Amino acid sequence: MNIYESLQQVSMWEDNFKVDGSLNSIASPMLMDNTSMENKPVYIPHESREPSGADQETTNKDVNKVRRLAQNREAARKSRLRKKAYVQQLETSRLKLMQLELEIGKARKQGLCIGPALDAGYIGSSETINPGIVAFEIEYAQWVEEQQRQNEELRHAFQTQASDVQLHLLVQSVIKHYSNLVRMKADAAKADVLYLISGVWKASVERIFLWIGGSRPSQLLNIIVPQLEPLADEQIASINRLRLSSQQAEDALSQGLDKLQQSLVHDMAVDPLGIGNFGLQMAVAMEKFEALEGFVIQADHLRQQTLQRMSSILSTHQAARGLLALGEYFHRLRTLCSLWSARPCDLA
Repeated sequence: MNIYESLQQVSMWEDNFKVDGSLNSIASPMLMDNTSMENKPVYIPHESREPSGADQETTNKDVNKVRRLAQNREAARKSRLRKKAYVQQLETSRLKLMQLELEIGKARKQGLCIGPALDAGYIGSSETINPGIVAFEIEYAQWVEEQQRQNEELRHAFQTQASDVQLHLLVQSVIKHYSNLVRMKADAAKADVLYLISGVWKASVERIFLWIGGSRPSQLLNIIVPQLEPLADEQIASINRLRLSSQQAEDALSQGLDKLQQSLVHDMAVDPLGIGNFGLQMAVAMEKFEALEGFVIQADHLRQQTLQRMSSILSTHQAARGLLALGEYFHRLRTLCSLWSARPCDLA
């Protein structure tokens, strides 16, 4: 090959590799890959970046906002607790005032000397305040007033010769009223069963006839039956069966209560050597006191059932007259108590 041919071949190679100063389509694949990699942006991890001033300011604002929200929630919580405590304090003060007014009213009504009692701190003492008992005494005073009103309605109904329909409505109302007393006493027993079973909420004369927080059901029958019109033989037989079943239930409850009392006496017996566990003794006694609640509830249920069964045995007219006699009986006991309390009192 001569020099001229060599120069011509080199010129042909250059034409193959150059197209307007750039690489042509026959460039090497490796060269194209390297070029594309150089044009891609390089990834820099986030951790390696230094936070800018704007980022730091945003972070501080978020932290402050979270802190302010937490402080506001805590302040609101404390405010609610203070408000709740204040309301409870007001309620306690209200109940204390109600109890004090109730005790003073009782003392004035019964003609008692209340000065020494107030000086001694027996009335309105914070240690003896029981909201459930205060509520019961107020509710029971209202119950007695309603009973007297119902007695007047029954008496007026007989004086005006009311119809059987009117008498039936009155009988149902009176029986419902006694059922309300059962509910009230159940709530009071939960608050303090010893208070309820002691009968201090009743007039002093009524306590003479007290049986497990009330009257004996058989005694109620003895009050009602003699006041009724001549009874039919079937009615007399039904009343006798009711009286017998009531007496049997009374005996069973009385025996159970006697056993509980004997058990308490045994538990409270003093150990002369001091070996017994005093704390355990008190815990056992407390459990047995709580069992008294069951006796009161059963006795009230028996009283309620006796009245309801008695009214179903009698005619409407007879039931109305029997309930009037029962209401008058309790009214006379309370009147006798007031007269006894109002007798001259020697303060010396």
